Amino acid sequence: MRHVAPLDPDAPAARALIGGLNAHLSALYGMQRDLERGVAALKQAGVCFLGAFVAGQPVACGAVRMRDDDGTYGEIKSVFVVPEHRGQGHSRAIMHALEAHLIERRIDLARLMTGTAQPEAIALYTRLGYALRSPYGVHTADEATVFMEKRLVRPCR
Repeated sequence: MRHVAPLDPDAPAARALIGGLNAHLSALYGMQRDLERGVAALKQAGVCFLGAFVAGQPVACGAVRMRDDDGTYGEIKSVFVVPEHRGQGHSRAIMHALEAHLIERRIDLARLMTGTAQPEAIALYTRLGYALRSPYGVHTADEATVFMEKRLVRPCR
């Protein structure tokens, strides 16, 4: 049984997930990422970092950062599932939890960027209702980056 819960970026399990994400992105795009800088970014104010756990073990992670540099929105970051647990709905569960976090804070727009070498991620985001868009905030276009966004709907009460 899977559950999604907040995860301290400094915890060893979180560091392992972040390191796995960094290694994955390095293999795809050839860029080295600094683990300490990644952990520090996830510890900033306005960031929600979540883990998906199976039998008490973390198997996936994701974060959302509150932004107001191009309107108010949540920027989804660092979604990653360890290879042996892919295809089991963990990234979808993380995305739903991150979107719920935004809705609870009355933020109705989620944005993200991913890479062209990640067709599975692009397909997931599309299935979840994200649409392609131009670069946002401080980001600029390049041939390897895909920008997407989704309007979030608050439940009727």
